[in-house]
Amino acid sequence: MAAAARSVNSPLTLIVGDEELLVARAVREVVEAARAADPDTEVVNRRPEELTENDLIDIATPSMFGGARVVVIRSAHELSDEQRDAVLGYVATPPAEVTLVVAHSGAPRNRKIVDAMKSAGATVVSAAKISRPRERLDFLTAEFRRLGARATDGAVRALADAVGGDLRELAAVCEQLVADTDGTVDERVVARFHRGRAETTGFAVADAAIAGDLPEALTTLRQALAGGTAPVLVASAVAGGLRDLARVTGTGGTSYEAARALGMPDWKVDKARRSARGWSDESLARAIRAAAGADAAVKGGAVDAAYALETLVTQVVGARESTRGSRR
Repeated sequence: MAAAARSVNSPLTLIVGDEELLVARAVREVVEAARAADPDTEVVNRRPEELTENDLIDIATPSMFGGARVVVIRSAHELSDEQRDAVLGYVATPPAEVTLVVAHSGAPRNRKIVDAMKSAGATVVSAAKISRPRERLDFLTAEFRRLGARATDGAVRALADAVGGDLRELAAVCEQLVADTDGTVDERVVARFHRGRAETTGFAVADAAIAGDLPEALTTLRQALAGGTAPVLVASAVAGGLRDLARVTGTGGTSYEAARALGMPDWKVDKARRSARGWSDESLARAIRAAAGADAAVKGGAVDAAYALETLVTQVVGARESTRGSRR
C-alpha cells in the first residue's frame, strides 16, 4: 500500500481490484497524505449512481476559492458511457490542484479508463482479492508489521486457520491481538484468543442475527458452541455489532468522514450503515438491552450459557422484525 501514500505527488491514482478493505485503505492513504500537505483539502467521494453532470463539470474545473481537492470515483467499471467519456477527458488534462482517485474492479467494462490512467502515468495500487493461502499468510505478516508488531510464522499460520479468508476479519483480529499483547505474537497468544474459529464464528452469529436470519443465526451458534467457542466471545461479537449500528446511526457525510469522526475503519462504517437500514432506534435499543443481559448471563449469571445465547439471538432477530412490522 505504500504506492498509494505517494499519490499526493501525482494527480492520478488508479486502484485496481475489488477487495473492499484494500480499496478503502488505498483511498484513505491518498486522502491522509493530501491533508498532511494541506489540512483544508476538500474530498469529493462519488459512486456512479451519485455522480451527476454537475459533479463532472465541477471536478474538471479549478476551485474558484483555490485549495487542493481529492476526487474519488468508486466502482468505475459501473460508469455509464457518458460518465466514462467525461472521466477520460479529465484524465487527459487534470487540474494541477486536484488529485483524482479512480477505483476500478478490473472487470472488462470501462477498461478504457484503466488504460488511459496507466498511460497518463497514474500511481497504480493493487486491491485484488486475496484468495490463495500463501497470499493470506503474506497479508497477515504485512498487517502485523503495519501495526508495529511482530508475529511468528507459526502464529500467522494458526491465525489463518482459526479465522479463515475474510480480510476484514483478519485485519480486525490482528488489531485486537496487537492491542492485547506485549511483545511478539506467537502461537500461544493466538490459541488463547482464537480457539477453533472463536472470533470468526462469533462474528458470523452476530452478522446473521443482526440481518434478521434466525435459522442461520441459531445454526451458526450451535456449530460455534459445538466447536468449542467460548460463549462470552459470541455474546461480545453480537454486542459489538449492535454497538456499531448505534454509532453510525444518524451520521452523515462519506464513509471516510464518518470513520474519521467515530474512530472506526471505513469498511466497518459501510458494513454497519448497510445493516442499520433494517433497524429503528427503538428496536436497536431493545436489542442492546438484550445483549447486556446476555453478557451478564454468560459470565456466570445463568445456569445454561447456551440457552442464554439462543435467547439473545431470538431477541435480536425479534427486535429487528419489529422494525419491519412498524413500517408496513
